[in-house]
This record gives sequence, structure tokens and C-alpha cells, in this order.
Amino acid sequence: MKSSPRWFTETPQSNSQRYVERFRHLAASGVDLDGEARLIDAMVGRHARILDAGCGSGRTAAALFSRGHVVVGVDIDATLVAAAREDYPGPKWVVADLVDFDLPAHGYAEGFDIVVSAGNVLSYVEVGTEVQVLERLHAHLKPAGRAVIGFQIDRYAIADFDRHVNLAGFVLEQRFATWDLQPWSASAEFAVSILRKP
Repeated sequence: MKSSPRWFTETPQSNSQRYVERFRHLAASGVDLDGEARLIDAMVGRHARILDAGCGSGRTAAALFSRGHVVVGVDIDATLVAAAREDYPGPKWVVADLVDFDLPAHGYAEGFDIVVSAGNVLSYVEVGTEVQVLERLHAHLKPAGRAVIGFQIDRYAIADFDRHVNLAGFVLEQRFATWDLQPWSASAEFAVSILRKP
């Protein structure tokens, strides 16, 4: 199935290259871009298998790889994945739609310890495919594996997300307002949710 993510339908055609250049500029300027990676690194043991779902141009996956983990990044945007391959050798990069991606078909048969999906990924998938995407994340995790998903709640209502989480077979363990674990409240603008595969 080929979906029509809002990343393509709701942004200009030049958005992908602008995104690449923006993060290259931020990295070159010394801006701290590793906040998501620090949280994920703290949640797993050494040499964990980590899936970056919606990896974009690769910054989070690369930071996790540099910490000694085995990392696979997946994104539907070939421009972003090409930039990731160019800027960050080391992780494995796959161009695939999160709605139906199948990493065993790409040679990655072993399940993952944790999935990270940062940068509003779930709010950019095609409307109506959120459960399918969450189901694919669930399918790629080892038993008791976790998924950590962050997004702005003005783009994806938290009540809808929680319903989709349950339909996909996940259990919500924790929720925070930021990647550095500020407490969650109903007035928060951002949500970082930690899910577990039972």
C-alpha cells in the first residue's frame, strides 16, 4: 500500500531539501540536536537494537549509533534518507512507508528493543493510517519492547492517539511534556509517550 502522508500533501515540494539544510546548518552551528537520543539511550542497555521510525535526515539515529547501538532508520522521503546516508554513515537507512514497512523483507529479521519516533512523525502520516503505522511499529518490536513517540498535540489530538495506541495493541506506560521529561499536563503543547508491547 502506498499512502499519501501529510508530509507530502500539506507542505511545499521543496520542504524536504529545506529540512535537510536547516538541520545541517543547526548541526554546523553547534546546536544540541541529541535530546531525543539521550532519552532513548538511557532507556536501553548497551548495543540495543533501535528503530528510528520516520528518521528524517538521520540526526537521532546517528546520535544513537554513535553511542554504540545497532540502529535502522526508516522514512518514506527518499530525499531525507539520501541526506542521512550522506551525512551519517553507520546506521542502516531504508526508504519505506511506515504504513506497511516490513524490515525482515529488507534483511533485518531480528526484532527491536525500542522504537523512537520523534519530530511529529505520527502527525504527518496520512489521516486514517495512524493505527496501521502503530501496528507496524508494534510488529517490529521484541516482546516487552517499547516505543517512544513525540508530537505536537495541536496536530494530533492526544485522545485520538490514545485510542489508536490501544487499537494497535500497545499499553501506555508514561507520558511527558518534553523529551527531557518535564511533567505532562493537560495544558502541555507537546507529548512524549512511552508505550510498551505486552
